[in-house]
Amino acid sequence: MIDFDELRGLADETRAFIQMSEDKALALRAVIAGHDVVLGIYPSHEGVGLHVIKGDDLLRRIANSNEAGDYTHTAIAVHNLEQAATLKALVA
Repeated sequence: MIDFDELRGLADETRAFIQMSEDKALALRAVIAGHDVVLGIYPSHEGVGLHVIKGDDLLRRIANSNEAGDYTHTAIAVHNLEQAATLKALVA
C-alpha cells in the first residue's frame, strides 16, 4: 500500500534541499541521481497523483518477483502529470 503521508514528507524534504541550494538544477539532479526510485507527486482529482520519474524497471522487477527489494526512494512535488512526465524525459 502506498503511504501518501510518507511521500508528502519526502517531497517536502526534497523541496527544502533544493530551495537551500545555490544551484537548484544541480540539487535536483543530485536528488534524482541519489535514489533508485523517484516519484513525482502532484494534486489530482483523486487527491494525490503519482508518476514514476526514475525506476520503472526496478519497480516492475520487484512487482513481478514479489520480493521487497532493497532500494532507495524519494518523491518530488510537481504541479501536474505533464510536469512529472517532462522531468522523466529530461533525466532519461
